[in-house]
Amino acid sequence: MTATRQKAKLVLEDGTTFEGYSFGSNTAAAGEVVFNTAMSGYPESLTDPSYAGQILVFTYPLIGNYGVPYDTIDPATGLPKFFESERIHTTGIIVSEYSHENSHWNSQKSLSDWLKEYNVPAIEGIDTRALTQKIREKGAMLGKIVFEGQNVELHDPNKDNLVAQVSTREVITYGNGKYRIVMVDTGAKYNIIRCLLRRDTTVIRVPWDYDFTQIEYDGLMLSNGPGDPQMCQATIENIRKAIKIGKPIFGICLGNQLLGIAAGCKTYKLPYGHRAHNHPVRECGTNHCYITSQNHGFALDTTTLGPDWEPSFVNINDGTNEGIRHKSLPYFSTQFHPEASSGPTDTEKFFDTFVQSIADSKK
Repeated sequence: MTATRQKAKLVLEDGTTFEGYSFGSNTAAAGEVVFNTAMSGYPESLTDPSYAGQILVFTYPLIGNYGVPYDTIDPATGLPKFFESERIHTTGIIVSEYSHENSHWNSQKSLSDWLKEYNVPAIEGIDTRALTQKIREKGAMLGKIVFEGQNVELHDPNKDNLVAQVSTREVITYGNGKYRIVMVDTGAKYNIIRCLLRRDTTVIRVPWDYDFTQIEYDGLMLSNGPGDPQMCQATIENIRKAIKIGKPIFGICLGNQLLGIAAGCKTYKLPYGHRAHNHPVRECGTNHCYITSQNHGFALDTTTLGPDWEPSFVNINDGTNEGIRHKSLPYFSTQFHPEASSGPTDTEKFFDTFVQSIADSKK
């Protein structure tokens, strides 16, 4: 079967080339090559806006075996039940073996057909173990997927304002709950909205550069998102205003970095980032550990954190920051994803902590 299929190559910035076969769109593409260690959850990962501009390597050897779910709209939220945004955000994907047959009660189509719909290239037949080892040793690298007679220049997506590309263009309101939450959409996963709506809230989703301080709200949610947090200066300035207002703030992933920058902290690029499931995180000051879902390429340098703030979580694998909190005010954030989807839901309780802080602030 492979003899008649379209060949494709992954070319890294150092010239290393991996050759395989196309099972997505036969369209050349460039981006940052990163890896994801999850055993499942590829529909959620591919629709996660935090992967914008990236060529995603799945380390699990078999991908596509359960197809792609139906894009059913949940009438309770108005959002798709099984995706994290309205489209695929990855620039391309690399797998060891693609399952050309899929079977699942909720499978609407194959992964191959879905990728072609969004013009996303994909290669199978790659030694993803060797590729992942190279990324771990060299760090995240620029790369490109090319075809015979079709090339493209390398491109560093971290030099782009990826947040501006994936953020909502308008203010959208969800639900009609007791507490009004402004969610700054810097690339928000839908499950953040779902988790908030389940807790008797109204969610007001605003663009990344929107001055939300002009809105009447009870709590502020800072979402996840792609790229370099320093690109979001408009967001950071608005967060600085919110810190002075005093209403509860909860940041997730990129939201952790943006809150930290607003508090005076510096950020840096991680060698290859943290992505997928089952990342162990320890709560600072205790031996309490959580198993978390993550997707980020930058981190806070908490040695530069101001005196009113402190680290709240640390990554057990490499000691990097996994969250901060204010020492006296109801502001906190996590570098990991309490909303998971996909991934372990051990930390979803932090949405309860956030909503309870809002309730307490209104007493």
